[in-house]
This record gives sequence, structure tokens and C-alpha cells, in this order.
Amino acid sequence: MGSYGVRPEPGGGGGRGSVGRRRRRRRWRMWATHGLAVALALSVLPDGRALRPGDCEVCVSYLGRFYQDLKDRDVTFSPASIEKELINFCREARGKENRLCYYIGATDDAATKIINEVSKPLAHHIPVEKVCEKLKKKDSQICELKYDKQIDLSTVDLKKLRVKELKKILDDWGETCKGCAEKSDYIRKIHELMPKYAPKAASSRTDL
Repeated sequence: MGSYGVRPEPGGGGGRGSVGRRRRRRRWRMWATHGLAVALALSVLPDGRALRPGDCEVCVSYLGRFYQDLKDRDVTFSPASIEKELINFCREARGKENRLCYYIGATDDAATKIINEVSKPLAHHIPVEKVCEKLKKKDSQICELKYDKQIDLSTVDLKKLRVKELKKILDDWGETCKGCAEKSDYIRKIHELMPKYAPKAASSRTDL
């Protein structure tokens, strides 16, 4: 008698192979989902290198105002246009903000040019905190910039300030006091210019 092949019955060996493959696929999908969940969880954990409150004070504040100005004027968000706008914005910068512009290469006398580290991420609406965090790695001096303690011009007794402090008030306004030799000369100049640069403070004073 001839031998006859045995056909696998439904649910037999062939079925067990397909069930095994399905189980492996489910297991793979489960691990893939688990891995994605872990990755997402890690992405929201605080980074040890992330900025702390108060870090990069000048950088975050200045670039934040610059970014908002771009949005308010509906400027095209491309690296080239943002770079051009930042150079123009920096022309009005004074004090520590001017120093920031110098560090990132947005001034005519800048020694280095890393302005693209600002224009490229801002073109993609990356938060300014992240931009400054990256700039810190390029040049730590950027995040060492801190604003000087602000003088309340509405209440301060100008006569009690040092000449150096009076000069700084004028410097913050982009003004100088040519021919000033005495402290009273600087005070007179500040009184003269306060309505222009600090109108609210000027309106609350009684000695103007």
C-alpha cells in the first residue's frame, strides 16, 4: 500500500505557528508602546542643565521682547529675516543688553558671530529659554549678564545718588551730559530729560 501524507488538521501544527507569530507581534507592540511611554516620560523630566529661575536674565528678557516684537509686526519667520531684524533691534540696545548683542555677534564691532544660534531656532518658534540655554554652552558670558538694580525715579532723591549713578541713568537713556562738571549739572540734565524717557516718574515728582 502506498503511504499517504498527513494533512494538518485545523488548529494543528500550522495553527500553532501562526498563533505563536501573533503572540510575538503583540509582545513586540507592547514593548514598543512601553518604550515610547518611557521616552515621553523622560522628555518631560527636568534636565540637570536646564535653566533655573533667574539664569540668563538679560538673554531671556531681551530675546523675549525681540520675539514678541517680531510677532507684533508680523515679520516673516525665516533665519535670514530674523537675523536682519535682530541686528536692527540691537542698534537701540544699551548697557547689558548691548553687551548681549556684542556676544552673539549682532553689533558692528562684535568679535564673534553666533547670531545664527538665535535666528535659526527663533525661525522655528523655539522658546527663548531654550535658545539662551544653548547660547550658554557656546559662551558662558552670555548667561552671566545680569541687570543692574533699577532706581525708582519716581521717588529717589537724586541728590543722594553718586555721580556714577547719575551718569548711568543718562547712559541707560542713551544720553550724555556734555560740559557737566558738578553733580548738580547731572541732576539738572536728568530733570530735563525725565519727561521724555520716564514720563510716569516725571509726573509723580514735585521737584521738576
